[in-house]
Amino acid sequence: MQYTANTLENHWMPFSANREFKESPRLVVKSKGVELWDHHGNRILDGSSGLFCVAAGHGRTEIAEAVHAALLQNDYTAPFNLGQPSSFELARMITAITPEDINHVFFANSGSEAIDTAIKICMAYHRARGEGQRTRFVSRERAYHGVNIGGVSLSGMVKNRETFSGVMPNVVCMRHTWLDGNRFTPGQPENGAELAEDLQRFVDTYGGATIAACFVEPIAGSTGTLVAPKGYLERLREICDANGILLVFDEVICGFGRLGVPFASQAFGVTPDIMTMAKAMTNGAQPMGGIAVKDEVYDTIMNSAPEGAIEFFHGYTYSAHPAACAAGIATQKIYQDEKLFDRAAEMSDYFLDAVFALQDIDIVTDIRGYGMLTGIDIAPGAAPGVRGTKIQKQLFHNGMHVKFTGDAGIVAPPFITERGEIDEMCAILRTTLEEFKD
Repeated sequence: MQYTANTLENHWMPFSANREFKESPRLVVKSKGVELWDHHGNRILDGSSGLFCVAAGHGRTEIAEAVHAALLQNDYTAPFNLGQPSSFELARMITAITPEDINHVFFANSGSEAIDTAIKICMAYHRARGEGQRTRFVSRERAYHGVNIGGVSLSGMVKNRETFSGVMPNVVCMRHTWLDGNRFTPGQPENGAELAEDLQRFVDTYGGATIAACFVEPIAGSTGTLVAPKGYLERLREICDANGILLVFDEVICGFGRLGVPFASQAFGVTPDIMTMAKAMTNGAQPMGGIAVKDEVYDTIMNSAPEGAIEFFHGYTYSAHPAACAAGIATQKIYQDEKLFDRAAEMSDYFLDAVFALQDIDIVTDIRGYGMLTGIDIAPGAAPGVRGTKIQKQLFHNGMHVKFTGDAGIVAPPFITERGEIDEMCAILRTTLEEFKD
């Protein structure tokens, strides 16, 4: 098939420069393992696991076969006051690896839906406790919490919200955790725990009894991998506990092994009240998201409703779709059988060392990372984001896919990646970045 601007025109692509792309498309027509192939037959290494989804590598036949079997057996069950067995099994498998006391999962269809659902759960929880006055939400600068209106309201990335004026009121943002003195620090930075005091300032300014929840990414992913400083998440937990505020971790990127353990909350030793998840839940094979909550949150909402009544007036037509659940179950089995979270932990040092070795390139202004997740900052070109966009395109033509947000590249390969493939990825990165030397 010939791919021209005319044949591509009808699809309005997300987060894309549509006009430019359709003049010179970059189309992936095949994927397997850590490799992609474009419509010209060129091989491309997947340096960002798709969009951090494909932790177990592409083309997993186990997942495809499970989805196929599920669709033949039961292609759809209305999720309101009906159920189908696989959703209960997937919830059981997920809560087996979540932190202690987090034992209930509500299913959505994406990370964005998971965030909006988490916002509603916070509202329902406080209302059930007789504290409906808690209507304020705390987020952070440079935060990304999806693209539904609740997530946009929480976002601290200007391009994600400046066009959309109808956001939720009563959202305040703490400062982000990037500090100049922490440049080129692998793992958790030593400096920055004091930034958590922003939450205490909001308590002192607005009253702790007005704040429903504090939403944070343990590692702010889409903005370029900002790793929480040592002591930062612990201090947020203390302030929330002292003021009846729910602590919500957005684990959409970090969840399911990216940091070498099931969730970032376990990597950093801080348990939230609510966790959102998506992406690697199904290895990217089916759209799915989830919201896992502590028993106390679930029980409070359940017990506030009369016996036999609907407790939580929320849900989606495709909540816990049989095909998505089948993909999720098959994915969790792969993680268990192949010990992929352990593999991510074992590969982390080699991966981080290889990426951090790029810091000698003159346009690289910072590198950050933890586990199998790194961010590389590039000195801006003529305007913010211009050089990063050009580098992303050139990387693809040089044989590698990397997700860029503005001038920050996010390298996060599948857990099955071998050392030789990491070496090849970093060689392509070096060659490409050096093409853009000042």
